[in-house]
Amino acid sequence: MHYWRGSEISPRGMRTFRTDVPSVLWMGIRIFSRKERTSEPGTISRAVHTVSPGRRIDVLIVVVTLILYSVAWPTLPLTHQVPAALLPVVSALAVFPFVLIRANPALGWAISALSAVLVPLAFDLQPGWDYPWQVTHIMVLMVLVFAVGLRCAVPVVAVSWVATVLLFLGYAPGEDGIGWGVGFTAIVVFGLLVRWLVLSRRQLAKQEEVSELERARRTVLEEKAKIARDLHDVVAHHMSLVVVQAQSAPYRIDDVSPAAAAEFESIGATAREALNEIRGMLGVLRSDGVLAENTPQPGVGDVAALLESSLRAGVRLSWEATGSPSAVSATTGLALYRILQESLSNASRHAPGADVRVRVDYGNDVVYLEVANSSGSTGPAVAAGGGTGGHGIRGMRDRALGVNGWIDARPRTDGGFEVVVRLPSTAVASPVSGLSA
Repeated sequence: MHYWRGSEISPRGMRTFRTDVPSVLWMGIRIFSRKERTSEPGTISRAVHTVSPGRRIDVLIVVVTLILYSVAWPTLPLTHQVPAALLPVVSALAVFPFVLIRANPALGWAISALSAVLVPLAFDLQPGWDYPWQVTHIMVLMVLVFAVGLRCAVPVVAVSWVATVLLFLGYAPGEDGIGWGVGFTAIVVFGLLVRWLVLSRRQLAKQEEVSELERARRTVLEEKAKIARDLHDVVAHHMSLVVVQAQSAPYRIDDVSPAAAAEFESIGATAREALNEIRGMLGVLRSDGVLAENTPQPGVGDVAALLESSLRAGVRLSWEATGSPSAVSATTGLALYRILQESLSNASRHAPGADVRVRVDYGNDVVYLEVANSSGSTGPAVAAGGGTGGHGIRGMRDRALGVNGWIDARPRTDGGFEVVVRLPSTAVASPVSGLSA
């Protein structure tokens, strides 16, 4: 190569490159090999697997910097007239700012740009080389400008872009400065685009995380509403039966002493207070617009047991069932059971002592339910939610709509109350014909 035969390079400078630099690299290789031999077997392999991605990137940056330095040092005498003693220093100013590309790209760019100003002023160019910088210096400066556009604040990006363009307009030979200015502008714009793309993806990921949390919160609320409905249907029904039994015991049992009657009255008052507290708690758990869910619950096979238990609790109940319940789906059976349970609870709670009549017709297409009560000792049964604080009628309506059914709850002309329900034998996605009022 011309480099080895050039008379402008002193023998001392040639010896510096041919002996000192390879010897330093060779010494590093020997030290690393010695450490590898003296360490325990498998230590290095385990260390490689435990290195974090950030540390690997740092190692890669250092390796690339050393490669650029090994190129910049021996090629510097080809481009600039630099004394042999200053070759490692000037080469380091050209490529070592690359080490800061991840830690502080703005500082690395500042050092590289400052050295790009000082090198042409301090050293003359070799004959045949027109550019004031080495190729490695230009490469490092380009990468640092891109890193500044990618990571630094917009004012810092603007300063680095303008300063770099002016630097090349002032030092680049001929008309090349304009081309370099356009090229650096494109690099800055590309860095900003990549930066905004990454930021938008991060914001999108945050929005997706928020949406996922919102969906999870909605699921929790729906589960709470479902639990509230089931608790109301089960607990309120049995508590109402306790109240009815306690209040009607002095009339159903002969020779009840005044002390026993007072005890029954106390039991009824305590049960009513507990029932009101349960309603208040369930009101916090409920949410509007949540339909009944298809969960393992009682069905048509438990309707007879429900009627028997209400009769044993003292409700003056009579019922009639026609048709075959085998054609009723589990979803419709759950809705039928809960609506009947709530209707009996309302009748016993709001019209104690009234006659209650239940009629169920299991048709092939439609299940018909009618629950009617006469005026009780305290007046007609009132709709839950209309002054009592309960959710009975609303819950029954939700359950009927949940299986595309129809329900009507209204006072009777004789002072009583009735609930009429029509449910499809098999729950379908579209409304069943003939279920309108």
